[in-house]
Amino acid sequence: MPRVTVTVDGVAYEEEVEPRLLLVHFLRDRLGRTGTPVGCDTGNCGSCTVMLDGRSAKSCSVLAVQADGSDVVTVEGLASGGELHPMQRAFHEEHALQCGYCTPGMIMAAIDLLRDDPDPSEEAVRQGLKGNLCRCTGYCTIVRAVRRGARAMSGEPPGETAGETAGETAGETAGETAGEPVGEGVAAP
Repeated sequence: MPRVTVTVDGVAYEEEVEPRLLLVHFLRDRLGRTGTPVGCDTGNCGSCTVMLDGRSAKSCSVLAVQADGSDVVTVEGLASGGELHPMQRAFHEEHALQCGYCTPGMIMAAIDLLRDDPDPSEEAVRQGLKGNLCRCTGYCTIVRAVRRGARAMSGEPPGETAGETAGETAGETAGETAGEPVGEGVAAP
């Protein structure tokens, strides 16, 4: 059996793995990193997104042997010194989840998005999270959380997100209030 050496959330591991073992199962079953959920096992939903050598990757589409020599950060590895990462805090403060299953992947994909665009527009956030599906929220609170997290990561005060209006409250945006689905490929009104 092949051996892999991988650093996960700052801790180095050396393990024997079956050649066909997916990274998501290695993280969950071998290392106990259960904050990375298994959503679809096909790379479609994005709930298993982790950072692999500094970029987001769907861990159900990466073999553990492909991660040999890599640095992996899971949603559990984001918090530092007992404090939530600014993006985790933003998701909490904006109530950007319902069932929470997609949240770890959304957070990891959002952090990767901010590496390329530290101040994304609403449309840029929607495009950047296109490969991550949420079946519960309608995406409006997720978009607000990403923009709030971006401000926090850049050191700005939380404040209102540019796309919010006085009549909108957390969980009550134009699309959600009108009952219109706002998700992948559908722009908020």
